[in-house]
Amino acid sequence: MSTKLRIGVVNPPIRLRASAPASAPNLSLIKRSSADRAIQTQTRKTIDPFARFDTFREKGIWLTIPGPVDTIVQDRDGVRFALADVGIGYIGWTHNTFANNQLPNAARSSIANQLYMGQNPTFATANFMIVTYDLSRFGIPDGQIVVGAEQQYWTWKRPGPDRVGLNTLAYYQTFLDRKFELKLGYLRNQNEFTGTLFGGISGSNMFALFQAGMSTNAAPTPAINLKYNFDDRWYNKVSVQRSISPDGPYAQITDNPTGLNWSTANTGILFVDELGYKSKAAPSVADTWLRAGIGFNNSRYKNLADLDQQRESGNNFHYVAADRQLWQSDVEGTPSRGIYGGFSIMGAPPDLNRISRYYELRLYAKGPFDSRPSDLMALVATNTAWSKFAVDAALAKGQLAHRDTTAITGTYTAHLAPGVYATVGLSYMHNPTSVTHTPQTEHALNLLVSTLIFF
Repeated sequence: MSTKLRIGVVNPPIRLRASAPASAPNLSLIKRSSADRAIQTQTRKTIDPFARFDTFREKGIWLTIPGPVDTIVQDRDGVRFALADVGIGYIGWTHNTFANNQLPNAARSSIANQLYMGQNPTFATANFMIVTYDLSRFGIPDGQIVVGAEQQYWTWKRPGPDRVGLNTLAYYQTFLDRKFELKLGYLRNQNEFTGTLFGGISGSNMFALFQAGMSTNAAPTPAINLKYNFDDRWYNKVSVQRSISPDGPYAQITDNPTGLNWSTANTGILFVDELGYKSKAAPSVADTWLRAGIGFNNSRYKNLADLDQQRESGNNFHYVAADRQLWQSDVEGTPSRGIYGGFSIMGAPPDLNRISRYYELRLYAKGPFDSRPSDLMALVATNTAWSKFAVDAALAKGQLAHRDTTAITGTYTAHLAPGVYATVGLSYMHNPTSVTHTPQTEHALNLLVSTLIFF
């Protein structure tokens, strides 16, 4: 074929007339087959074999958990596809963290007397398994059953005593063309409200809401959540939830490590309402999430203004948070990449809560480099204001006390392989302890290292 073409170029009056009838069909076939291969190649690129698993992701939560394509096992030996054929999906992950104060004059202590994470080298691990069953196959709109377990271990027990137990047991479905979303069961509302994991990996302080009763990954409680979608951006979400212990997550987990008990001592009902606006990144459209919420809790709390009086109900909290994409670095390719800014404000009555106010400013970048399109870089500044009643009581006893804690944290999270993330960072804290301190515990500079692995 190539010889004929070259000869034709040399002697066109003879060769082109003789060879044209025979060569034209061949060129047409070549063009068609090339076009077919291009279409097939493009089809293979655009059809994601893992797209079918989107229906098996847990529904109703704001937390973006990766799909099977971003796991270390993906669909090895066809197990995931076989389970999907009968309506079952699963995702598991392990989150391991380490913190250690790097200041040369760090006041070490025994584990029993440790006052903050990193005072001694502190390690924690939390491991999860979530299984979903697709009910839409039976005609239930977006119907889903979710069952999850959690196991955790801390070298410093105070923030998280060791446990193995329930993480979630939920039923979900939608109504009226997805105008309404219903979810009920044993829920962890930290993943249903507020949105404290910007970028999907790095987190902010939620203890201000945990102390006021919101359920956690390690302390799920019975709840009914109902979300109304005004349109594809505006929503209002409410919850009627059994509160966690008014003495905090530690007491809740200690009294109910499996998470199966209906209630614990002094607990009542927590009502939460969140109004929000959320739009996803698109070419020339910035990723935006605005939300504000309130909560009312009738659990019986100790009054920090007068510890001698009986417990009382009437606790509450409020929060406002916003995250906005400030610049898109890959508009046509991955519009979610770019620089983001955000803030959070949380508050609760100082007579019933040790944390009365919490403020956070954050600046972060998704996909900061073209060579690292799924990494995350973040800089976060926080201020935690302690209850004036708790501080005054400590000062009256002659203790050294502080009215707030300030921290500045920088982290870089690298996506090392499918399902594998690693984070390194530094966090400077002024008064890292709660309310009281010693001259040796006024400052800390924690080295932070964590891994997050999905399977």
